[in-house]
Amino acid sequence: MRLQDSVVVLTGATGGMGYAMVAALCQAGARVLLVGRQANALRALEADFGSRVTSVQADLRIPDDRAKVVMAARKLPGFNLLVNAAGINHFGLFESMDDAAIAELIDINLTANLQLTRALLPLLKAAPQACVVNIGSTFGSIGYAGFSTYCASKFALRGFSQALRRELADTRVGVLYLAPRATNTEMNSTQVNAMNRALRVATDSPEQVAVQLVWALERDLREVHLGWPERLFVRLNGLLPSLLDKALHRQLPTIQHYANSAAGDTDLGPSETETTKPTTVMEQRL
Repeated sequence: MRLQDSVVVLTGATGGMGYAMVAALCQAGARVLLVGRQANALRALEADFGSRVTSVQADLRIPDDRAKVVMAARKLPGFNLLVNAAGINHFGLFESMDDAAIAELIDINLTANLQLTRALLPLLKAAPQACVVNIGSTFGSIGYAGFSTYCASKFALRGFSQALRRELADTRVGVLYLAPRATNTEMNSTQVNAMNRALRVATDSPEQVAVQLVWALERDLREVHLGWPERLFVRLNGLLPSLLDKALHRQLPTIQHYANSAAGDTDLGPSETETTKPTTVMEQRL
């Protein structure tokens, strides 16, 4: 895909990776319609990127707000690229989540993205070349304790991407599923950052993810998992999940410690497990 000829609708533009994605897409020559819930952040992006961007304040869970995005896309000559980057995270043991928190996460991470994609498909199919990008996660392929509902949303988004790609195989619309590993954004809570340090989890910057997004689009790729050895673990989990079960079980006391901290049950000091048990390479990086 030639990004210098592209007009992009980017959801989640005011989120953790939003600025980096806007910068990378604009640098590649694209024009971008920014979609986000925070009016002040949208205005700041417009000030930074000038005529290359326009914006729509919208909560994609609301039908009228999705209609605003579709109307704005119709007014953009050459619209051909949708990047679904809107999402939230939740860290904690599943049993501690209430119904409202589960519903909110699924609505934002999955349902709203599907509904907007469906609404914009007629415009995308009319373009000479188009693409839908769904920003997933390593946790869309590896179920990880402490992130059960988030994993559910990303597993579903990955399945949707695969099915939609096959459904659109006889059109000019491609579907890219991009799965970052742990990324340093404000979405991560204090407990998540502390746990990642304790487990020595490798993380990427938003800028690294944005560079990979542009790279994948320019090569018309269809599914990209970021990070090594995370790509290996994704394959292992598909072929021999019992191997990862054993490795991740050894992490469970540490995950539970910080999940309980998130619920206010304990402090953020090192747990006994962290101070006495060395981690394997697989435990460090997953």
